[in-house]
Amino acid sequence: MTTRIRNLVLVCMMGWCLASQADGYGPSITLDTAKQVAASAADEARKQQFRVAIAIVDTAGQLVYFEKLDDTQMASVEVAIAKARSAGIYRRETKVFETALSQGRNAILGLPGAVPIEGGIPLVNNGKVIGAIGVSGVTSEQDGQVARAGAKRLAQ
Repeated sequence: MTTRIRNLVLVCMMGWCLASQADGYGPSITLDTAKQVAASAADEARKQQFRVAIAIVDTAGQLVYFEKLDDTQMASVEVAIAKARSAGIYRRETKVFETALSQGRNAILGLPGAVPIEGGIPLVNNGKVIGAIGVSGVTSEQDGQVARAGAKRLAQ
């Protein structure tokens, strides 16, 4: 058994693997919907005066849409994309990884592409993941706030 598979099995055995997970994948998010989600997130960021990068990925974790507000730190570009990919491919908020790691579940660090920092949220439509949003630029809690504002756009 490879280290990668062993770590995944280990983490799943810890009980969090099935928690907070959508019921599979649906059709990938469209560009128009991705723009709407990003716009809602950007509106929240501007309202709070947060300078952030916003990434929207499809079900395969591939970038569909990206937006960076003026004067956002450059490192946030890659972090936002990584958070979105992590949330999409694992079908759970990246906060789940952050919480697990803070509780001593170091095996999280062995999961390929898992980003243990709040700010990545799966985008769910009709119970199925259609993509994910990742936000970076302020504190992880504030990134999560902006990402949730974007994700709520699908519920409207």
